Amino acid sequence: CVTIMADMKASCQEFEVTVHTSPGPTCGTFSRLWLNLIGSQGETPPISVNEGDHHLLPGSTCPVLVRANGPLGRLVLVRLHLEARTGFPNLDWHCSRVEVRRLADGQAEEAGRGVTGPRDPELQVFLCDRWLRTADGDVELRSAKWCLLKDETDEKLKQQRLKQLQHQQKQIRWRKFVDGAPQCVDLNSLSELGPNFSYSHTSPATNLHYLKGFNDRAEAWTSFTELEVVFAHSGHQNNTARFVKAHWMEDWYFGYQCLNGCNPLLLRQTRLLPPNLSVSSDMLRPFLPEGSSLEQELKKGAVYLLDYEVLDGVPANVVNGKQTYLSAPLCLLHLNQQGQLLPIAIQLQQTPGPQNPVFLPSDSGCDWLLAKIWVHSADFQCHQLSSHYLRTHMLGELFCVATLRQLPELHPLHQLLMPHVRTSLQINFQARASLLAAGGVFDKAMGCGLQALPVLLSRASDRIYYRSLCVSDDLIDRGVDKLPQSYYAQDALRVWDALHRFVVRSVDLYYSGDVEVQQDSELQHWITDINTHGFNHDSGFPQSFQTKAEVSKFVTMIIYCCSALHAAVNFSQLDFALWMPNCPASMLRPPPQVKGSVTEDDIMSFLPDVNSTCRVLMVLSLLSQPSVNFV
Repeated sequence: CVTIMADMKASCQEFEVTVHTSPGPTCGTFSRLWLNLIGSQGETPPISVNEGDHHLLPGSTCPVLVRANGPLGRLVLVRLHLEARTGFPNLDWHCSRVEVRRLADGQAEEAGRGVTGPRDPELQVFLCDRWLRTADGDVELRSAKWCLLKDETDEKLKQQRLKQLQHQQKQIRWRKFVDGAPQCVDLNSLSELGPNFSYSHTSPATNLHYLKGFNDRAEAWTSFTELEVVFAHSGHQNNTARFVKAHWMEDWYFGYQCLNGCNPLLLRQTRLLPPNLSVSSDMLRPFLPEGSSLEQELKKGAVYLLDYEVLDGVPANVVNGKQTYLSAPLCLLHLNQQGQLLPIAIQLQQTPGPQNPVFLPSDSGCDWLLAKIWVHSADFQCHQLSSHYLRTHMLGELFCVATLRQLPELHPLHQLLMPHVRTSLQINFQARASLLAAGGVFDKAMGCGLQALPVLLSRASDRIYYRSLCVSDDLIDRGVDKLPQSYYAQDALRVWDALHRFVVRSVDLYYSGDVEVQQDSELQHWITDINTHGFNHDSGFPQSFQTKAEVSKFVTMIIYCCSALHAAVNFSQLDFALWMPNCPASMLRPPPQVKGSVTEDDIMSFLPDVNSTCRVLMVLSLLSQPSVNFV
């Protein structure tokens, strides 16, 4: 008899459950919420949470008493199921958490009457912190902390972890956007993402009033004076843009932008001249220190190179019915004794020859200025598609999709990475559907149009190597780590070091040694997925992880690319482009084949039309606005 009573008590466990709705103004729902408790030995029948006076309102709590009619064992999961109510809108619901307290004998009756008293100190919290939809079906929450697969001790939790990954792999699939470039998420509409990967880009209002009125003016600017009038209205409040306008023609500022402009990733030190650059020591002697030679300056590391060979042969766009032109310049720069980086030779195409002259600072002012403008235009194409879109957006999406498919939510690296990569899915889908699509800004205003996009993205992907994505390696490899005016490099190193220290300590919390890294099958599947859908060439990415140090460096690289690097190449672009001649998005005449034939009026005829100029600036204005909750 005593045994029977004990069994009945064990099988009639009672729980006080509190469901918390997140406090946001739209977090509530009319839908009915069903809840089950799942234990190691059984589960409770579903019970409706929001009945009578209990509603899933923003910031509300809904208490409910749950009774187990059979043996439950140790509580491991909470299952939630949202069901639309007839006649009410089917709204998504944002659940904060579910708290569960096992009641001692006699407490159930008191809880039902609202009587408070001593509680079992063991309160289990099942965090949710995400949107739930009726279409999601059953959603299971765990109370466990982040952990590796090896630390899962309950078979039910292991199965739930596997089940979650299988569901994610079914929902989140790969799609090829451009041959030879990192793949993207397979979506046909933004609604497929669901609310947890969507966000509202609420930004301060951008004043486009003075640019919108030029949409229909498909003609060339008449003079620099006309450009200055527009700039006076659209750029007068931007101090950096005003400085750019004041100094854009000066050689020292050309070199400064190579180091600290919106695209500080291309300049590299060279100790050997490219064989296709037609310069000689005698040609460059006037621009070097007295008594020195080109060979001496190369040897001591004072010569730097910009090489836009990735643009060679890329098809140029047609804008406003006019053929535009692309060049693939080589630009040689010298670090003088005052610490300034000055351009000393510019060749506008890759193949040397009599119709491809090398422009020098001693040439006429218009010749030399136009040569620098061509370099800026080439840099603008590479900045937009390679440094910005490929290296931050496309890579962010690659890492995000692989994380969702291979690392379950409880994996510590999933939690560490998702805040930095989760928004890439929505913003990249929108970019592919608008900016990079027919009728978008690349189609209507850029020198690299829709024909050039796949060519340039594929080529740029072929030129990405793992070391070039890791700040400390990249700056040393390019020889810009110790340049006196390389402020991007100095700041980038500080940010990288801070991120790396944080990641190392995070990795140390969960991996006690390198063997645990090697045995983490989820981690190894993750890097395999990244390599499989990332790059076709030998990029130098780890093929597997053998040590904690390798994991820490790789995770630091991801966080840096998706946060600090994106901030550097995105939020600064309007500053340098508002004065359009500093960053022309297209060129309407071919590169000059002889010297001495260009006047100031001729320079205007090379620059983009009025409407395409303003279209690019309006897009950059919107992209350069941080959201309200930007950190």
